[in-house]
Amino acid sequence: MAELPDLSAFAKTLNHKFKNRTLTELEIRQGKKLNVSEKALKTALENHKLTRVERAGKTLQFHFGKDRILGIHLMLRGELQEIGADQPLPKHTILAFHFSKNGFALTDSLKQATPTLNPAENHVPDALEISEAELESLLSRRKKTIKEVLMDQKAIRGIGNSYGDEILWAARISPLSTSNKIPEQDIKKLHQSITKTLRQAIADIEKENGTELHGELRDFMKVHGSSLKTSPTGAPIKSTKIAGRTAYYTDEQQLFT
Repeated sequence: MAELPDLSAFAKTLNHKFKNRTLTELEIRQGKKLNVSEKALKTALENHKLTRVERAGKTLQFHFGKDRILGIHLMLRGELQEIGADQPLPKHTILAFHFSKNGFALTDSLKQATPTLNPAENHVPDALEISEAELESLLSRRKKTIKEVLMDQKAIRGIGNSYGDEILWAARISPLSTSNKIPEQDIKKLHQSITKTLRQAIADIEKENGTELHGELRDFMKVHGSSLKTSPTGAPIKSTKIAGRTAYYTDEQQLFT
């Protein structure tokens, strides 16, 4: 599943390639997840200029003007693929955005990717915008594990399973720690780790991808992944299930309960 760093890199690439270009045709291959009719979506977006693409939490927002914003959540298997003017659409296409000469397609083999016209404003803090005080207040009210809270998009937006592990390892906090038991000084480290880990991942992905629209990239992970056996500091990597997801961690991380 695409997380904040992936989506930030996607947004940059899409802006580079398609910003200020007019959408000549929106081809809809799967309309079941739309919140409006296919005709209403085409009318809203076609023949309008894409003014910018932004990341909002774990979604991308395509701005075609006032009241013409398309939000896309890629869900588990959704992808964005660049397409040529005369190129057949990729398998499992949900939507195809045609500009002059080229465009891009939203694909999903599971058909779960969700396009939403004019999504409601979301007031949940973004992972790159949440303050240390907001994070401390949030954790003080939660008795769930810290890993669950970091992945909860109704608590903080943008972090998923992969980067949750990376953030917690960098902060040296066990993913099994109870959120409201984490001391103030460690919350400070966690806040710093959120910002540093995510911004570094964005920079790494953007450097690797260049101007190409690639999928998720996990080559820079330090502890998250079944192929990794030790952390960068040599500690054996362990795994466990938290909220149905596999969490990776080491004994370097302190457990607060």
